[in-house]
Amino acid sequence: MEKSKAKVLLGMSGGVDSSVSALLLKEAGYEVIGCTLELFNCGKCCNIETYMDAKAVCKQLGIMHFTFDLKEEFKKYVIDDFIECYKNSKTPNPCIECNKYMKFGIMQKKAKELGCDYIATGHYAKVEYSQKYRRNVLKASNAGKKDQSYVLWSIPKDALDMVIFPLGDFKDKEKIRNVARQNNLKVANKPDSEDICFVPSGDYKKFLEENSDIRPKVGNIVNRKKLVLGKHQRTI
Repeated sequence: MEKSKAKVLLGMSGGVDSSVSALLLKEAGYEVIGCTLELFNCGKCCNIETYMDAKAVCKQLGIMHFTFDLKEEFKKYVIDDFIECYKNSKTPNPCIECNKYMKFGIMQKKAKELGCDYIATGHYAKVEYSQKYRRNVLKASNAGKKDQSYVLWSIPKDALDMVIFPLGDFKDKEKIRNVARQNNLKVANKPDSEDICFVPSGDYKKFLEENSDIRPKVGNIVNRKKLVLGKHQRTI
């Protein structure tokens, strides 16, 4: 299929990575549709600024934008799993669950409903054809420490055929910001989001107390020789 005739649904967070991804996809000849997933109500993410920034970039680039309310699905697949892991003394990784069920699960279904041939995100990763496996495979990007392929391992193999990562060849985040500046994108200098989106304060203890019956308490950190090395506050 010619790129000029291919339609791609791009997940947009309102940040510089997904915004530059939209620009690059359009310049490559794709028909781009931006979408923002409404997952959780909090002060630092999934707020009105997120949606307005994404919509503003789409308007500037002349592409469509949709917002999908997936708060119920996010609670079911990500937040509930986060709480259940702590109940069972496990360490959750909500980003992996979100990628599996939301970005490369439900978003893929939305893409098909909209008649899209591909889905894309601003993740630092690559999809390349492997002669060894005779199929597309997930590979690390050129971004070094910022590579995100490790949180994308749960993407179904068959889904990789319709996944695009426009930022896979970038080595430096500053180069991405420069692309945004050169094209007058308003999000060029927007700070990166590093916290878990539904716990922006980083206070897991408070989140668990407010959203479950879990009451974390102080516990010992013990090595194999039963020597107490310190204390933690995650024992259930």
